[in-house]
Amino acid sequence: MAEATMLHRSVYAIPLVGRIAREVLEGDADNKWYLAVILLTLWVFAAANWGLAAVVVPFLLLAPFCLVMLVAMTRG
Repeated sequence: MAEATMLHRSVYAIPLVGRIAREVLEGDADNKWYLAVILLTLWVFAAANWGLAAVVVPFLLLAPFCLVMLVAMTRG
C-alpha cells in the first residue's frame, strides 16, 4: 500500500500529467471519456501535421508490448 501511495505522489507531482491523472483517477467518471477524446483529437492533429508517420509510430511502439503479451499467454 505504501508503494502505491508513493507512486501516486510521484505521478501527481508532475505538473500537467499529475493534474490529468488525478482528475481521471479521483474525479468524475466522465473524465475518462474526455481524456480519450482529447488523445484521439491530438492523434488526428498529429496525422494532419506530420502525415502517415504520426499514425504508424504509436503502433510501432506497441509492437514490443504485443510480443510480450503473446509470450505471456503461451507460457500460461
